[in-house]
Amino acid sequence: ASFTISLHKVDNTTVLIKLRPGVSPSCRMRTKNVIRSDLKIKPGQNVTFTFTCSTPEKYFIMEIQKNIDCVSGPCPFGDVHLYPPGLPRLNRTYIWDVKASTKAGLELKFSTPWLRQIEPGEMCPDSISYNISSSIDEATVNIGTFCRNGSVSRVKLLGGVVMSLHLPWHSLLTTSGFNIANRASIKRLCIIESTLKGESSVTLMSPNYPLGFPEDELMTWQFVIPSNMRASVFFHNYSLSNCERKEERVEYYIPGSPSNPEVFKLSDSQPANIAGSFNMSLQGCDQDAQNPGILRLLFQVVVQPPQVDENVTHLVDLSKEKNMTVTIHLEGWPSQIPLTSEPICLICKDRRTCDRVLTLSSGAVYRISFLCKDLSRLRITAEKGIGCVDIRWCQRKIYSLSVPKAITQLPIQLYKFIWKLLATDLINVEITSPSLKLQQHVPEQRCNTSYSYSIVSGTPETELNVGVFCPGGSIEKIQMRNNITISLKTFGKGFINESISQDLKMSFVPHIKDECTFTVSPNPKAKVYLQTPNWPYGLPPYVSISWFIVVPSKQTARLGFSRDRMGIACETGRAYVNIKEEAPGAEETVRREDELLPQPRDMRHSFWVNISNCRPVDKTQLTLQFWVTFADKQIDLGIILAVVAGAGVLTAIGLTVCCVKKKKKKTQNPMVGVYNANVNTQMPGKKGLFGKGRQNNESHVYAVIDDAVVYGHLLKESNGSVTPEVDVYRPFDGPMGSLPPSPPPFSFRKDIKRSCNTEEEPPPLMDTDQDAYTFAHQKSGQSKDNGDANEKDKGDTSVPLLENKEQDGLVE
Repeated sequence: ASFTISLHKVDNTTVLIKLRPGVSPSCRMRTKNVIRSDLKIKPGQNVTFTFTCSTPEKYFIMEIQKNIDCVSGPCPFGDVHLYPPGLPRLNRTYIWDVKASTKAGLELKFSTPWLRQIEPGEMCPDSISYNISSSIDEATVNIGTFCRNGSVSRVKLLGGVVMSLHLPWHSLLTTSGFNIANRASIKRLCIIESTLKGESSVTLMSPNYPLGFPEDELMTWQFVIPSNMRASVFFHNYSLSNCERKEERVEYYIPGSPSNPEVFKLSDSQPANIAGSFNMSLQGCDQDAQNPGILRLLFQVVVQPPQVDENVTHLVDLSKEKNMTVTIHLEGWPSQIPLTSEPICLICKDRRTCDRVLTLSSGAVYRISFLCKDLSRLRITAEKGIGCVDIRWCQRKIYSLSVPKAITQLPIQLYKFIWKLLATDLINVEITSPSLKLQQHVPEQRCNTSYSYSIVSGTPETELNVGVFCPGGSIEKIQMRNNITISLKTFGKGFINESISQDLKMSFVPHIKDECTFTVSPNPKAKVYLQTPNWPYGLPPYVSISWFIVVPSKQTARLGFSRDRMGIACETGRAYVNIKEEAPGAEETVRREDELLPQPRDMRHSFWVNISNCRPVDKTQLTLQFWVTFADKQIDLGIILAVVAGAGVLTAIGLTVCCVKKKKKKTQNPMVGVYNANVNTQMPGKKGLFGKGRQNNESHVYAVIDDAVVYGHLLKESNGSVTPEVDVYRPFDGPMGSLPPSPPPFSFRKDIKRSCNTEEEPPPLMDTDQDAYTFAHQKSGQSKDNGDANEKDKGDTSVPLLENKEQDGLVE
């Protein structure tokens, strides 16, 4: 098919057809037997041409440019038409280049459905787009790129304007969709009017975005909003230039405001809950010539109907709190940004200071309100810091890790409360839950409460995820090194009721040797599962963890591991599992990483489990899980019978001994006391007990002599029998030492106590001059030669002769 393009000279329009960039020239144009790849038709020309292929839209594009001079003559104001007609179906761009004086203003007014500004690189759904540029002193400023179906109804510019419309080859659009009007000077770069009807939002950008706004320029956005609606402004992205003079700012003109214009910094929270229409202006500054920087702004205006409870305020008293922040935000913040089509939720510190995210700091009292149809979309995230520099000041202080009532009383669900516990290297953290206790979240024992605690121990170099815990378990106490982060996370609305009984507390304690120590006091009827921190990634190298399991006195614990080996190979050092009961003489069970773990075993006392890691050969780290159950102590029937039988035998022996002793006492000869000068009569450690020497006192003189006692020099051998003299005192002529005889040995006293109950118990030993003396006795039939007797005993005084005599009697 052939095409004919006829251009009137007065229209000042030029048509250019050229190959698309990057496309091979396999299709050409033919004019008067001339083959060409591009064609330019000037004003006043009439050209007929054909294409050498059936699909020229794949190879060619077309530009139609119309120059309009409003400086030397009158401007053709009114609707702008797509001229010339009868063009081939190619991707085409219409360009209107309007020259105008800077003392006059031009207005581009768009027909419905108006325009929507898009970011550079964004595509319009129907591939139809508008681009508006302004020309000032031969400098071109890109006002923006727009799609159809938006809220931008008019654009007013100072001086000349370049307006372009891009249409795809299949578009059936026959009108430009805008008109040009003359206006008085607007004394600023441009004015963009946005008309918002009903509940809606619009996103707009500063000229040249994302590049810099022109230096020391001023522009305005006019927002036309019904008086019964409320508008809020949000800055999503901005940057500031380096100013030498003036200050970059945003000014608002709000009808009815007593302080027009209201001036804000770009870093401030922008006005919200504005009733009806308003204007917003962006003012640049004189920039530093060496380092100008970039002023740019991307913002959103949201329009919504007034809320029923917008005048209801909620008191948040943080005056007594320290180092705490409370942030109210939409669910999913900050990773998820709500769509512009979603109803907006605003949190207000006062009637005009509202935002999607509001952060409150400790030490003040706030009255907040909500502009939100559905408060269930809002969440609270709070953070509190607790630190200790000197253990002397904070060791005895106990901190409560509970959520303040100022947060729980709000009609917003708490999402997370974070405690950051900071201490120096030699100070550690202890967490306790005295009544509720903590349960470790493991696959075999999952938490089903409305909230849980995530505990992380960290340094600038490493981080140890201690685990996830919930109330209602067996862990009474956790001691940890380094800085600790505890995050309380809620699940559902049940937290408000369950939070009343929170009892988690923390304190700072002196340095501990392990990375982490757990104290576990299980419920006697429960099976407790415990696992190493950093699950499932494993313990870091050279980390040691301990558990102290409390076993009640009337119960027995059973300890078992979930697998039979540690499952690692060490490159440096050794990995160990140590188990030891808290009992005198208890043996410690130790297993290395290359050995089988202990089989399930019974523990009758409280015990320790310690797991320490090495540096593994590969990336597989040490992960272990073990369990503990409890049962009542069972006494074996055989042991009971053995104890009863043993008691009976001992009773029978005792009775027999008493009877034999009584009988023997009646028949035996009176015992003879013989003084043995070779016996060691010194009490150990009791030197100098007597103040005077033996020769200077009368300690060897006896005041009372038993009937059966006579002195050895009177003994006479008479057929192995001895007939002692009774009631006869003879002076002692033998040698005397300087120390008194020794008191009875403990074995002698014990034998006396074990004798028949009818005998009186001897008085206890006293370190006095009245201590009982020990006599060496001669056995029946013993030679009267004392020297022979001494050679036989060789000074052995550990067992008195009297005791030997009693033993002989027992044998008889």
